[in-house]
Amino acid sequence: MTMKKLSTLLSLGVLFAIEATSSYAADVSYSAASIIDWKHKSFSGDTAYSVVYDEQLQKKVIQASSMQSASGLFYEQKIDLDKTPWLNWSWRVEKFPTISDEKKKAGDDFAARIYIVVQDGWTFLSTKAISYVWSQQASANDIWPNPFTGDKAMMLAVRADQDGNGWVTEKRNIKADLQKLFGKEIRYIKAIAIMTDTDNSKSSAISYYSDIRLTEE
Repeated sequence: MTMKKLSTLLSLGVLFAIEATSSYAADVSYSAASIIDWKHKSFSGDTAYSVVYDEQLQKKVIQASSMQSASGLFYEQKIDLDKTPWLNWSWRVEKFPTISDEKKKAGDDFAARIYIVVQDGWTFLSTKAISYVWSQQASANDIWPNPFTGDKAMMLAVRADQDGNGWVTEKRNIKADLQKLFGKEIRYIKAIAIMTDTDNSKSSAISYYSDIRLTEE
């Protein structure tokens, strides 16, 4: 992910603070049909997102295909983590990007990411993000600062390459992760996003997303 991408992503936090309503999602499931309608934001070319039928899950899912590109689908909504602190989702990687070191700028590409964006104040500098990634090189639960923005956007390896390429289901307590990564309690998030990107490595990747849910427990 380039500096331009990260700067744009973080600046969205200010935009979300203006656009987001005071409502919140509670125990809501986001189907492939709804995810494909999330806002498409391009940072470097366009990752192709489409709805496809998955034989294993027997349902429609989101396919993401990136060729030297980086763009994401964003759900912009003020979400109260006191009510729905848990983020649940399923994902599968078919093809990983070709990288040297994913913790450096040239390798900051991932076949599958889910972003959580928060606005911890009212300035550009107060915007923070967690990037939950399916890592090729890190171990599960490894944490590191994004190579472009430092600790403004923290990377968290939820899944490792050695876990295979079948469907896996994740469950993260967003509120607890924010407390751990940024050292303070944050009640509201401003956006959720999925992104598959390969622009830094000039390679390609294919992944799938399904069953994104916000729940009380």
